[in-house]
Amino acid sequence: MVYIWNDPSDVPADFGPSVVTFGNFDGVHRGHQQVLSQLIRSARLSHAKAVAVTFDPHPAVIHRPEAAPELIMGLDDKLDALGELGLDAILVVKYSLDLASLTAEEFVEQYLVDCLHASHVVIGHDARFGRGNSGDLDTMKALGEKFGFDVQVISEFGAEGYPLHDDGGTDRRCSSTWVREALQAGDVTTAASVLGRPHRMRGEVVHGAARGRALGFPTANLASNATGLIPADGIYAGWLVDQAGKRWPAAISVGSNPTFDGVSRQVEAHVIDRPKEAVEDFDLYGQTVIVEFVERLRGMVAYRGPEALVEQMRLDVAQAHQLLAGH
Repeated sequence: MVYIWNDPSDVPADFGPSVVTFGNFDGVHRGHQQVLSQLIRSARLSHAKAVAVTFDPHPAVIHRPEAAPELIMGLDDKLDALGELGLDAILVVKYSLDLASLTAEEFVEQYLVDCLHASHVVIGHDARFGRGNSGDLDTMKALGEKFGFDVQVISEFGAEGYPLHDDGGTDRRCSSTWVREALQAGDVTTAASVLGRPHRMRGEVVHGAARGRALGFPTANLASNATGLIPADGIYAGWLVDQAGKRWPAAISVGSNPTFDGVSRQVEAHVIDRPKEAVEDFDLYGQTVIVEFVERLRGMVAYRGPEALVEQMRLDVAQAHQLLAGH
């Protein structure tokens, strides 16, 4: 069981000692996973608790809201992904101007030492923290000497999980920026390589225009407030995970329905292997579902009428079905 705390006051006074790292962890990609796996290993060897400190909202939302990046995943998905790695606890710190005003030493003392009783702190060589990002690796080492914790530095990792430039690995480190770039280009395959799993969105299934049902391809439409970065417009093969946890192969449409002069972008998933004997009973409305993107099949185009669109949709579904059969 992983403990999730939403405030330092939630942490038991006798908690610890702990091995701690901190960061935004947007996407919980392979680079994050490497850091956290080594943190967990260190915690087990030292009989300590493995803890990740993350921030909500993203600091850019507070400092530069007009330039804040689109989040790869919502907080619930981030906590799920972090929890699946084997951490003992996650502390979600509310990011605010007050937090940002803390010096590097104040942040470390209040959160890592006094709150979590850190015996080890695990960070990357380029970590920055404290007011104006004034704290760096040297700062952390000095604070470790002052407060009595060890500092463990983690190497950067490429998309296949190897240290950069080792064994012919990639020369680009895993990063949330790389994932965003791939998704914005519709390259969900590269995104999955960096993430270590398919990109996902989470949201409630709501009623749409019902055009898909009228054309013979009913879809589960995600609400506009669904979490997770929306990939580029197009048709994708992927999965829909319903509220009960059952995974269904799906052909996923992302776009504004140009054949029907749509305006707003929508994410719609057509479940391929839905039960034929009870189609009308296969009702996902109101459920919170997960949509996973495995591979982009094509871009979004406008067709000359519903007939041409239906023919292409048949091809899309068949291609998605064949591709997913191998997964």
